[in-house]
Amino acid sequence: METAAPEASCQPDPENLRQGRQNAFLFAGAAGLAGLMFGLDTGVIAGALKFMGVDLHADDRAQEWIVSSLMLGAAGGSLLAIPVSKYRGRRGAMFYAGLLFLLGTALCSFAPSIAVMIAGRVFLGIGVGFASFSAPLYIAEITEKSRRGKMISIYQLVITGGMLLALLSDSLLSYGGHWRWMLGILAVPTVFFILATTQVPYSPRWLAMQGRRHEAHGVLQKVRGSRQRATEELNRIEQNLKKTRGSGLALLKSSPGFRKTFILGILLQMFQQLAGINILLYYAPHILEHLHFSAQAAVWCTTLLGLANMAATGVAILLIDRWGRRPLLLTSTLIATISLTLFGLLLYMHASGSFASIAVVTLLVIFTLGFATGEGPIPWTMCTEIQPLQGRGLAIACSTFANWITNWLISNVFLSVMSVIGDFGIFWTLACFNAVFFLIGYFLVPETKGCSLEDIEQNVKANLPLRDIGQPRPSTDARPQQTMPLGMQKG
Repeated sequence: METAAPEASCQPDPENLRQGRQNAFLFAGAAGLAGLMFGLDTGVIAGALKFMGVDLHADDRAQEWIVSSLMLGAAGGSLLAIPVSKYRGRRGAMFYAGLLFLLGTALCSFAPSIAVMIAGRVFLGIGVGFASFSAPLYIAEITEKSRRGKMISIYQLVITGGMLLALLSDSLLSYGGHWRWMLGILAVPTVFFILATTQVPYSPRWLAMQGRRHEAHGVLQKVRGSRQRATEELNRIEQNLKKTRGSGLALLKSSPGFRKTFILGILLQMFQQLAGINILLYYAPHILEHLHFSAQAAVWCTTLLGLANMAATGVAILLIDRWGRRPLLLTSTLIATISLTLFGLLLYMHASGSFASIAVVTLLVIFTLGFATGEGPIPWTMCTEIQPLQGRGLAIACSTFANWITNWLISNVFLSVMSVIGDFGIFWTLACFNAVFFLIGYFLVPETKGCSLEDIEQNVKANLPLRDIGQPRPSTDARPQQTMPLGMQKG
């Protein structure tokens, strides 16, 4: 009886654990609003582009620059986010993203010329770059390992939700061609996002990196629901920090394991864009009008794609921590490859009539569903999981930069390339990119489901093959762990 009492006292209180999970969810959800802004600002251009093109006298090349200037800004923003996130924290970077969103929205909605519109889109892009770097990193560092994949996927869901809301707003306002309202209405959620960023705590890992141990422990206790768990996790973080002093560049030079995960992160983000989802959402009305859809029908069909994107991302959230990352990614790339190949075949055959119209929309919906179950959320999840702490900021910034510069490149030349190789040729090219993405997933991507960030980091430093870095590390002291109280084993 005397020995049982201390063990019982080590058991975390279930109510406190539940409250800790709720706190983590709320903080991650507030950070996830960055994804909402991400989706709104990138999705709104699809419905507004044609109408602003008429008012601002923008030809196809000018429209390509209007669309792609946001991605160019985002590419630069993802690099600027490194020092901001380091010195001001992930929370600080999200706050500055909100201010940039507000400035960019004002410039775009009142733009008197193409030049001002592009400038506004660049500011929006820098904000998106800040948000896309800092929000997934914050979410990964504030949530426990068993829920990490789901929470980062919720961030992707919020992005798709933002795109859907933007497309729905575009559809409703398209009848009057009110493109300035389409852009200006985004100021409302931007203000809520700015307010939300002032309410979340700093990331405990960032606080530990700043030597603010007491604050880090307080945040961990709040999101884990147990003082004991908070202490154990903080000890692991601090031990890890002692081993990872120095810059990410120094680690990149000295660690072959990190070089492999660094390159893998870049490949995942590049091929997420080469898969074609964003140029499809940006230019879907243009593509569908080319296939003889009316302007309003084209915008509503694009909204349907946004709905499919969001719905499938919701399915991915339910499956990512059950099925795992690899099965979702492989299934996703296979569906995307087949659907785009068939879509290109329809275009090559110049299919027409009501049956062809239904087939076109169906194949685009299937592609969107396939993309959103794996190619959409998995790269963001993996890039926050596979990088060691010392090089995490550098690696995520560079992979995010690769994502946006690829996005900028393909969106900047899409209409021009389509005029050269034909609509069928460009979609067959996208199908080939998806096939290569399947091969990358099959041969290189590890399964990180249920593995702690610390275990993944040790595997990377041990230079294990990429496919094996998601395996939990064997315990070096198995016997004491077998007799340790359950609450401490879970810590």
